[in-house]
Amino acid sequence: MTPTATARQDARTRRSTRAAIVLGVVCGLVAAWLLLVPMRGALDDERAFRAAVACGADGGRDGDCLWTVTARIERVETDRGRRSHSYWLYLREADGTSSRTRLNDSPPAGAGQRVEVTYWRDQIRYVDFPTERRPTTADPRDDHRVYTAWALGIGLYGLGIMAVVTWWSRRPRTTPRAHSWQLGWPLLGAFALAGLGVVAALSTDGPGEAFLTVAAGCPVIAALSWAGVRLAARRERGDDTVDVTPSVPDRERVVLGEILGEVPYARGGGHLVAGPGLLASTPDPTGSFRRREAPPTLAPLRVRPPYHTDPALPEYGGRALVLECDDNGTQVLIVTHRKDMPWILGALDHRADTA
Repeated sequence: MTPTATARQDARTRRSTRAAIVLGVVCGLVAAWLLLVPMRGALDDERAFRAAVACGADGGRDGDCLWTVTARIERVETDRGRRSHSYWLYLREADGTSSRTRLNDSPPAGAGQRVEVTYWRDQIRYVDFPTERRPTTADPRDDHRVYTAWALGIGLYGLGIMAVVTWWSRRPRTTPRAHSWQLGWPLLGAFALAGLGVVAALSTDGPGEAFLTVAAGCPVIAALSWAGVRLAARRERGDDTVDVTPSVPDRERVVLGEILGEVPYARGGGHLVAGPGLLASTPDPTGSFRRREAPPTLAPLRVRPPYHTDPALPEYGGRALVLECDDNGTQVLIVTHRKDMPWILGALDHRADTA
């Protein structure tokens, strides 16, 4: 590894680490705010609602007691969302007051049916139909689960990414690959931990049980991630040459790609022209403008994955391959999408055969 490549790799590592730390801090602050402000408020409302009793003669619908009145359903309207439907009940109460409330499920009664509605703090919290009681969307019970799920999901995701990237930047790399599964396994573990936090928050009775579930799952996820790291390290040792079968183009084909190196035909603008005995770089997607043709001295050596030490390369959605070449002692790299590499090799091989 040359000093220039080492400095370039160290700069990228520092940038990635700083970005991961910023992400982790921001996600941690957002999670802390969700837990300390809206979640605590939701828990306080739930406790107050569960402790509320029926109002006395001097009570009212805007108090902390439960105010129940008789009403008649005037109509039911369906609010059709993208993923789920809700149902608005339009009510006429015994004293002539008009009100409405919303249910998540289809009501068991329609227009004209008499029901009892119960207010708490000026909102209808549940409706008593002749056959069952239905909570409304204003029922404060279990509202804390949503805030806890967001807090655990965001917080664990951000802190997990920060921990993984910081760990990766400080340990000696055993592979030069830019996209190594040694890093992929811990990242998958961070996603799994965040997902576990969301599931635990939505399926348990309180934040304490959700935290205990996450704590119990951490050793399992960590062990699986470490096993994946060791497996990836073992598989990525040794020769990482990618076996690609050349395919001679039957005509000129324009593909995405770059030529990199201290040669005049490098940095052509993001496209390559591959044809029978022809390889050129160009900024033109049609391949007809400002071609920089590679000379016959360009010889392919091997195809490999992208490395950390490579110059800034297009990734093509993680499907890039790099062709190492030699041009009279000068190293040249050709990067393109995995599916287009056979055309590049075929063009160079056909040119060599013709020569």
